[in-house]
Amino acid sequence: MEVFWYLPTQGDERYLGTTIGRRAATYPYMQQIAQAVDKLGYGGMLIGTGQKQDTWIVATSLISVTERLRFLVAFRPAIMSPSLAVRMAATFDQISNGRIILNVVTGGDTKELAKDGIFLDHDQRYELTDEFLTIWRSLMQGDEVTFNGRHLKVKGAKLQFPPVQKPYPTLYFGGSSDAALQVAAKHIDVYLTWGEPPDQVAQKIAKVRQLAAEQGRTVRFGIRMHVIVRETTQQAWDAANELIQYVDDETIAAAHQRFAQSESEGQRRMAQLHKGNRQNLEISPNLWAGVGLVRGGAGTTLVGDPDTVAARMLEYADLGIDTFVFSGYPHLEEAYRVAELLFPRLPVQTPALATPAAGIALPQQVASTFSEFVTKTDLLKPQPV
Repeated sequence: MEVFWYLPTQGDERYLGTTIGRRAATYPYMQQIAQAVDKLGYGGMLIGTGQKQDTWIVATSLISVTERLRFLVAFRPAIMSPSLAVRMAATFDQISNGRIILNVVTGGDTKELAKDGIFLDHDQRYELTDEFLTIWRSLMQGDEVTFNGRHLKVKGAKLQFPPVQKPYPTLYFGGSSDAALQVAAKHIDVYLTWGEPPDQVAQKIAKVRQLAAEQGRTVRFGIRMHVIVRETTQQAWDAANELIQYVDDETIAAAHQRFAQSESEGQRRMAQLHKGNRQNLEISPNLWAGVGLVRGGAGTTLVGDPDTVAARMLEYADLGIDTFVFSGYPHLEEAYRVAELLFPRLPVQTPALATPAAGIALPQQVASTFSEFVTKTDLLKPQPV
């Protein structure tokens, strides 16, 4: 089992629906989180894409200040050529000594995509993603590629230097529509679902497995969700309720209206779990939909004491999930809590220590426990707005 963490390049929060306690995405803060996640033994760290700090630049800047941490770099195929993406990924792989993973994000918000000059409809975006990955995978394996597709064309393309990882860095991908599942079955190494109830996740896994088998392939599975773990169940649920204490009905209604306009099938499924209603947010044992009331994307959270949350994770693992991509508010403190409270109860796999290239500075010492962290920082106190 691998547990990843999330880097909040859009800024971090203590409470949803308010600026109280909000933290800007400054580089020192991003570095602090990355070094903590690295030290604590997480398997990797997701750096998301969208209208936030550039994923590639942030990830590259953190190579030399971490030792073993792998970077799950999210990117959108529609805004770069496959040849450029191959060179960027292979370069990162060499500089980091094999510490890049790719999260392919087709995107479902047409207004956001338009800001990047993308004006394709839902199915056309997945057609482009299919063509992109066909070219990308061939180039990464050393082939010379000439491709003439509906959306993409290359002539005589070839990668002149190989990646460290063979045949190429692992490809993650999420999407719930039929078009998305077809792309996953054909190209992807790890299919990443948002945190739906176990029965719905099981149905997705079965469908992707079947489609992949038809392609003569096998696929691994991961899940993207939040987590709130405390020493007791009551403390965990209190923390969940505190997280949304400033969220009002007007904010929920506006967010739900925004979700309804999305073309993303995954977003539709997330919104359907709570239907914009803040009552009965525990949609499955210890699975809470509170974050999804106002936030797009991953909207569910595992909530409970360490033994209970670990048990719920193992239930997902029994379905076939081997990678958990977690986040929590604020991300620095919660990274410590999750590692200290959950890791001893789980078969967590820690990446091997990378051998640094000559001249690369290793990270400064960071706190190795949550209690040590508390004594070294005042970040537990609400920050000025």
